[in-house]
Amino acid sequence: MTKLSPDSEEMYHMQAALVLARRGLGRVWPNPAVGCVLVREDLGSRVVGRGWTQPSGRPHAETEALRRAGKDALGATAYVTLEPCSHHGETDACAEVLVNAGVTRVVVAIEDPDPRVSGQGIARLNKAGIRVSTGIAAEAAADVNAGFVSRISRGRPIFTLKTATSLDGRIATASGESQWITSNLARRAGHLLRANHDAVMTGIGTAVSDRPRLTCRLPGMEDRSPVRIVVSSRLELPIEHPMVETAREVPTWVYCVEGERAGRRLELEEAGVLVIGLTVDEAGRVDLGAMASDMAGRGLTRILVEGGAELAGGLLRRDLIDRLCWFRAPVLIGGDGTPATSSIDVEVLDEAAAFTRVSISAMGADIMETYVRRN
Repeated sequence: MTKLSPDSEEMYHMQAALVLARRGLGRVWPNPAVGCVLVREDLGSRVVGRGWTQPSGRPHAETEALRRAGKDALGATAYVTLEPCSHHGETDACAEVLVNAGVTRVVVAIEDPDPRVSGQGIARLNKAGIRVSTGIAAEAAADVNAGFVSRISRGRPIFTLKTATSLDGRIATASGESQWITSNLARRAGHLLRANHDAVMTGIGTAVSDRPRLTCRLPGMEDRSPVRIVVSSRLELPIEHPMVETAREVPTWVYCVEGERAGRRLELEEAGVLVIGLTVDEAGRVDLGAMASDMAGRGLTRILVEGGAELAGGLLRRDLIDRLCWFRAPVLIGGDGTPATSSIDVEVLDEAAAFTRVSISAMGADIMETYVRRN
């Protein structure tokens, strides 16, 4: 086997830690999804422990990796995708745990933006005489925890708009038929997206017309269904809706205008739905900016948007869409079909929401493209 250079070896182990970190996406909020790999360089760079943040955010990745390594952690190098925490909560601080385990070096991808940590974890390691390196695979690590970073730094989660359209950008025919534009393979990819987001959101129009369950139904991943959110300014969500009927099995939230339809609100709450009343915008609907702030306050970091044109347009008008996951089927529907978004008030090209494509994949006959918002 070809021996890696020191720089290449660091990148190799950090990439492995990032793969572990991604296992936690959608399952660890409000905590970040972190991966940790423990390596004994004196034993030929042998990996002695691996860990990732567990469901609900505890235990942390470092604790898991150290548990698996046992006594072999002594003298190891820890590769961690996010700065080890330095504050004591339900468990001991990860920086302290690493010190007590006797690791001799810690390689950190990015610092933690949480003001309770933000450099203090690294400072604790340095104080204990542990060598610390930072910045390895920083861009990839920031991408994994973009939602967590956004919640801390911007006070809102990141929003990914997922849509399935024809080649000419239509989500339904003129008669409203939309199931199914894309293939079964593309729909399975959509279910996987649900599994790695904290919540999946739709508007009341889509909720009523399509009656979606918004669960992850991939074999073996049924327990990965995220929180389901419906934006329904006037609380029009029927009590007989599938999401209401299963609200005690899969968390279901409804955002509405504060004070709207007290009787319906009580019925929904008695069925297990969390109803959240917010201020109104200039059009008399739920203020989407206030909604984003409320989501962050409740710990959500990653929201998958599966709504129709109105919800997509509203979020775009408020500059709340950070990413796109666009499925395209090789069909044309025409100008009388329903567009992917409603008006977003763009009059000149400089005002258009601009994105950069980061990947493109074939899904049978369909295409899946992913984009990130340009700063």
